[in-house]
Amino acid sequence: MSPAVYLITGGAGFLGINLTRYLLARGQRVVVLDIAPLDYPDVAGRVRAIQGDVRDPQTVRSALEGVDIVVHAAAALPLYDPADIFSTEVEGTRVVLEEAFQKRIDRAIHISSTAVYGIPDHHPLLETDPLRGVGPYGKAKVQAEQVCEEYRRQGMCVPILRPKSFVGPERLGVFALLYEWARDGKNFPILGRGDNRYQLLDVEDLCQAIWLCATLPREVVNDTFNIGAKEFGTLRSDFQAVLDYAGHGRRIISLPEKPAILILRLLEWLGLSPLYQWIYETVGKDSYVSIAKAEERLGFKPRYSNREALIRNYQWYLENADRFNGASGITHRVPWRQGLLRAAKLFF
Repeated sequence: MSPAVYLITGGAGFLGINLTRYLLARGQRVVVLDIAPLDYPDVAGRVRAIQGDVRDPQTVRSALEGVDIVVHAAAALPLYDPADIFSTEVEGTRVVLEEAFQKRIDRAIHISSTAVYGIPDHHPLLETDPLRGVGPYGKAKVQAEQVCEEYRRQGMCVPILRPKSFVGPERLGVFALLYEWARDGKNFPILGRGDNRYQLLDVEDLCQAIWLCATLPREVVNDTFNIGAKEFGTLRSDFQAVLDYAGHGRRIISLPEKPAILILRLLEWLGLSPLYQWIYETVGKDSYVSIAKAEERLGFKPRYSNREALIRNYQWYLENADRFNGASGITHRVPWRQGLLRAAKLFF
């Protein structure tokens, strides 16, 4: 069987580069479309890279030339301006699916998020639960899924994956807070007691789920699937594993949840903290989804537990930390600006 040609939108991002490597290792061909340049030497010359915006039909049309399967991973993350979030998530998804539909590309895999469930009142969450996205990002992800459903009704195969927060090589963002404090021998604060079960996901396991949706029969995959780790503990136990691995004898420190949330709301409003509502409103509560549907229908078998995924990501951070000295931003590829949280580090 000849290799398929995959278009990965958002291909220069954290998921994009990991998926690119995953597909190349399986003999597939890759086209990358991203608003940012593809600056990874290990894949340079092995993919067709297009720098452009998923909201531009002409750019998307050009990127789709010769493509067999689309993986739509492009997104404006929660720290972006709300207008950019909605235009990228919703209109960008519509442009990608419409151009793929016009070119008769049968399969487009949409990377959504468990943020579509909002702040849940029960666990585990099922794919049939109501969608109540919180904030611009969560609400835009719900609307993007509605666009996907429109194209399903027109006959396209549009698998929707709802991954938990995923970590692994190249992942920084909010997790850089934990990794930096662990490396520097600091205790790490969490909201509440930390005895809530909080599911994560390794990016390699997400790549496995995407591969299954790309290669299994359309009648199996043309559906919506939660994707997360099979094995996970509490927030305290899994974050403590990183501190233990760092070897400084530091501990997870509990902060009173309600007062801390009030302070974080104020800091977010003032632009002095990278933590946004969905993070601080859910981090002290149970947060996990059922992956039974993906296991049964797709044969999904997560390889990494929460602890293994976090430590694997921390190992990568230690090996690459010098590259990020002084760097900060609002994507997963760089540490998020810590704002006043950097000063708080002095007290831990």
